[in-house]
Amino acid sequence: MTVRTAPTHELGADRLRSARELLDAAFDDDFSDEDWDHALGGVHAWIEDERGIAAHGALVMRRVLHRGRSHRVGYVEAVAVRADRRRQGLGGLVMDALERVADGTYAFAALSASDDGAALYRARGWRTWEGRIEVLGPEGVVRLPDEEGSTFVRPAAGRTLPDTAAPLTFDWRDGDVM
Repeated sequence: MTVRTAPTHELGADRLRSARELLDAAFDDDFSDEDWDHALGGVHAWIEDERGIAAHGALVMRRVLHRGRSHRVGYVEAVAVRADRRRQGLGGLVMDALERVADGTYAFAALSASDDGAALYRARGWRTWEGRIEVLGPEGVVRLPDEEGSTFVRPAAGRTLPDTAAPLTFDWRDGDVM
C-alpha cells in the first residue's frame, strides 16, 4: 500500500470529494460540514485502491495555550478507513505519515478520539491528556469536560510532553471545537 501526502490545495476537487464521501460513510453520516472544514488547510495522508480512497487522515495546525505559553500543535483530524478495508493496517499507515509530518513541524500533536479509534492511538504510544481540556471561546475560557479522557497527545520525536496535569486550552473554531 502506498500512502500519499499532500497539502489540501494539491488534492484537487475529485480527491477531496472522495475523501469527504469516505468520511461521511465511516462516521455514519455524522460528519458535518464543520468537521470537514476542520480537516482542510493542512496536510492529508491517504491510501487509494481501485475503488477510490480507502483510508484518510489530516494534520492541521492549532494554537494551544499551556502554562502561559502558546504552542503550535499538529492536530489530527478526519481519520477513517473504508469499511471493507478495516483491520488491515491502513489506519496505522495513515497515522505513520501524519506523525512524521508532526515530528518535523510541531512540538507535539493532539487529537480527540472516538471510543472506536482510541485503541489505535494508544497502541501507537499516544497518551491521554490528564489535565483539564478547555477552549478559548468568544466569551472566554470554557471547560470541555466531555473531551477529558478522549483527548490524546504525542510529543514530537526527541521532545517531551509538557506537564500533562495542567490545563490545555485550544483555539476556538465553529462546530465541534475538538
